[in-house]
Amino acid sequence: MSEMNRPRVVSRDEWLEARKALLIKEKELTRAKDAVAAQRRALPMVKIDKEYVFEGPEGKVGLLGLFEGRRQLIVYHFMWRYDIDAGCPSCSFVVDNMGHLAHLHAANTTLVLVSRAPFEKLATFKERMGWTVPWYSSYGNDFNYDFHVTLDPQVAPVEYNFRTQEELGEQANLWIGEAPGLSVFLRDDDTVYHTYSTYARGLDILLGTFNYLDRTPLGRQEEAGIMNWIRHHDRYST
Repeated sequence: MSEMNRPRVVSRDEWLEARKALLIKEKELTRAKDAVAAQRRALPMVKIDKEYVFEGPEGKVGLLGLFEGRRQLIVYHFMWRYDIDAGCPSCSFVVDNMGHLAHLHAANTTLVLVSRAPFEKLATFKERMGWTVPWYSSYGNDFNYDFHVTLDPQVAPVEYNFRTQEELGEQANLWIGEAPGLSVFLRDDDTVYHTYSTYARGLDILLGTFNYLDRTPLGRQEEAGIMNWIRHHDRYST
């Protein structure tokens, strides 16, 4: 940390005054987040009519099978990096921050990963990382394209974070290929509905590590908006 960005050293009384002023802002943010969460829950939903076939540890399964019998399904769209033949380090960072799935299951909710890569590659990488979250391959189906996390203008119109290729402008080229995202589905018997998706900075909330770092003086330690320190957890030197 440079001297320019280093916090001032003050008395305990001055610190307490500043902390109370910040607390007002934090409470405003909490109330705003609660209001947005209520709007998110009230979003309308779309019936899923297309049949998708995924491959998982038990073989072929449809979207309904990903629910594992629960009412709600959360899909993290995990980027497979073909250039390094491994899972994306940033998406791996997200999975490392996922808590014990028993708590979601108690709330009638299933969380899975889905990637557009052959299942054998996913299984090998999952074992390397020591993860327990279910991981399914969407290789060979339209799922990634329909939910705008595989972007290829020769297959489907480019759209990312609810912006078309024209709206993205020069940024569109940055997202060609695989992209991260999260989608939520609700099951009513055998009928599945899509209720929510989020992308880009909308995924920040999944990262408990960032929530801890956001409360420290050094913060996320970004350089031009990039956290160059993030690695696969078995690639850190210390």
